[in-house]
Amino acid sequence: MSLTLAAGESSAGLPPLVVRDFTKRYGDQLAVDGLSFDAHHGEILGLVGPNGAGKTTTLRSIAGILPIQEGRVIVGGYDIATEEAAAKNLLAWVPDDPQPFDSLTVMEHLEFTAGLYGVSDWQPKATSLLERFDLMDRAGALGGELSRGMRQKLAICAAWLSEPGVVLLDEPLSGLDPRGIRSARDAIRELADTGVAVILSSHLLELIEALADRLLIMDHGRRIFVGTLAEARAMITKDSGTSLEEIFMAVTGGPREERPSAPRAGTE
Repeated sequence: MSLTLAAGESSAGLPPLVVRDFTKRYGDQLAVDGLSFDAHHGEILGLVGPNGAGKTTTLRSIAGILPIQEGRVIVGGYDIATEEAAAKNLLAWVPDDPQPFDSLTVMEHLEFTAGLYGVSDWQPKATSLLERFDLMDRAGALGGELSRGMRQKLAICAAWLSEPGVVLLDEPLSGLDPRGIRSARDAIRELADTGVAVILSSHLLELIEALADRLLIMDHGRRIFVGTLAEARAMITKDSGTSLEEIFMAVTGGPREERPSAPRAGTE
């Protein structure tokens, strides 16, 4: 990366997401090591890597769930360490296993999200999202009554409703049925087409290959590669027909080293 932000340096005119020299430790264990990357308007950045590579830790830190220990994370020009409320107002986060409030209905979750983000005239958009993800008939169901797939759909609806500038997706298709997968794939592409920066983390390499404009490959907490699939083919395999799976295996091969899992919110 050519741009390095020092403390106090202006962040005006930057991409919607800038991560610089981000490092995260759990005790003596190094989970993420000096990670730097950008996410741009209207692009889907595919985040891939083996288990323990530091992907979820990175996403949770960008989302403000885990504190920034070293480095900088800037969302929409706001440093999440020092301007947390402003940064989070531009950010939506869909975790790998969403846990809605047990006592709120599906529609009440969307009403709460709209109020939190200041979304006016939210009801028509909420209804459209629920219809798109086959949740309209569950609008009155409590969060605690939802299946895994329904929780995933509700989290996606809430993220889209908040009208974010940056969306973080961690295994967003987990638990979805084929219809839900199709709807989510289309919705992710359409969201990026509106100018939103999307960071999509998934072990489904076919999904990343189909949707991502650029790739960020991590291993052992470090950035191994960032760029387009065509650039990865040219640099890594020298074969224009190489699949993302083959590239992934080429750059992350060798014995795995255990990495600590990122703790859930409030458990660090």
